[in-house]
Amino acid sequence: MESLLVNWLGVMRGEQHLTKRRQYTLVYREGRSWVSGLVVMKALPNGLALSRYGFSVTRQVGESVTRNRVKRLLREILRLTPLESGWDIIFIVRPVAATASYAELKQSVMKLLSQAGLLKALGNNLGGFRAGASGGLGLISQIV
Repeated sequence: MESLLVNWLGVMRGEQHLTKRRQYTLVYREGRSWVSGLVVMKALPNGLALSRYGFSVTRQVGESVTRNRVKRLLREILRLTPLESGWDIIFIVRPVAATASYAELKQSVMKLLSQAGLLKALGNNLGGFRAGASGGLGLISQIV
């Protein structure tokens, strides 16, 4: 059963994730691609009021501990990044990302989102402040 916990934006937790095989297949088949050294991004308009994202991290990236670490880093990057609404986005992780730092992954993801025009303008995100996991406000780091 879907959790009824609602985050500070009023979105049910889990709604921002691609969860079904057919969602992934549609984006793979019809989405547009952007490529970097660490990650490939595919995006497709979804007609919804929010953007959803998912990750494809194969065994070529490494053992489960390594794959889960990369996914945790990507989730945190996207949690802190204001995205334009109405997109389904898949991040396909390349094996070299297994040894990448948070900063390297963030730079790669930001570059791809910027190229695709999916970064929301900073003026639209509560003046540069965003609620953290504890509910407190923290300054968003500069988007490069």
